[in-house]
Amino acid sequence: MSDPYPSRPPRAADKHANERHGAHADRRSLLDRFVEFISPGPDSTDELIETLADAEQRELIEPQSRVMLENILRMADLTAGDVMVAVKRMDLLDIDAAYEDLLAVVIDTGHSRFPVFEGGRENIIGILLAKDLLKLQRAPELNLRTLLRPPIFVPESKRLNELLSDFRSNRNHLAIVIDEFGRTAGLVTIEDVLEEIVGEIEDEFDEKDGESNIFTLADGSQRVAGDADIGAVNHAFDVNLSVDDFDTIGGYVAHELGHVPRRGEVFAMGGLRFQVMLARGGSVRWFKVTRDQDDRSGSGTRT
Repeated sequence: MSDPYPSRPPRAADKHANERHGAHADRRSLLDRFVEFISPGPDSTDELIETLADAEQRELIEPQSRVMLENILRMADLTAGDVMVAVKRMDLLDIDAAYEDLLAVVIDTGHSRFPVFEGGRENIIGILLAKDLLKLQRAPELNLRTLLRPPIFVPESKRLNELLSDFRSNRNHLAIVIDEFGRTAGLVTIEDVLEEIVGEIEDEFDEKDGESNIFTLADGSQRVAGDADIGAVNHAFDVNLSVDDFDTIGGYVAHELGHVPRRGEVFAMGGLRFQVMLARGGSVRWFKVTRDQDDRSGSGTRT
């Protein structure tokens, strides 16, 4: 018997609908596979992390996604006190300092925001943006206090995931961390929190391919990357640091000191004077280096 309704070629609209359905089915299939893979659900964070690692091996998620998800899970156990810069290593501005002194600190440290204190370092009265300081140069009659922004205080026990939410909702980038007695314990920035998720964030001073990792600062000192080659440091400063056991200046310094120095730490070594400008992830990112004027023998001392 002949077909009373002979077949006809599909319309373009039907074809596109089928394609959309097929694409949707593919996405559902991938999601279903992932849900099926992790079911029944893990009973602990460690099990969930292991599940994510297995999902990466099965190519259900990308390696970068797995790392970020793991970092987010671990961040829930971290507090502001775990990632803060301790008060002794904070770069601060004195409200009573001369404009030239304030500008020198801003140039030397390279930060964009500074806690400002009055009387003692623990008495933080506001936050100054480096760009706002330039307004004093154009209008010296301005009062520095009028340029200050109110400081945000958080306890050491503040969870990082909560702190990140606060940073986003309040549009703040820096918070002062206080201890259980209400005293200043340190500071934490939004960059510190984000780096716990996405890893180290490079800035404009980070080394680029083919570029030098030794830079001259405005005061004549040198900004030296922790992974700078010791031979390059010797050449730049005309010194003779040993190149037998270590390739980088960061490794050499850590070995000589017996520990990885922290931000703000100052010491003399091998005829050079070092100040740690930035340290993250158990290593020094940047040193500020000058010739040690007190060293007469060239052997160097440690302080």
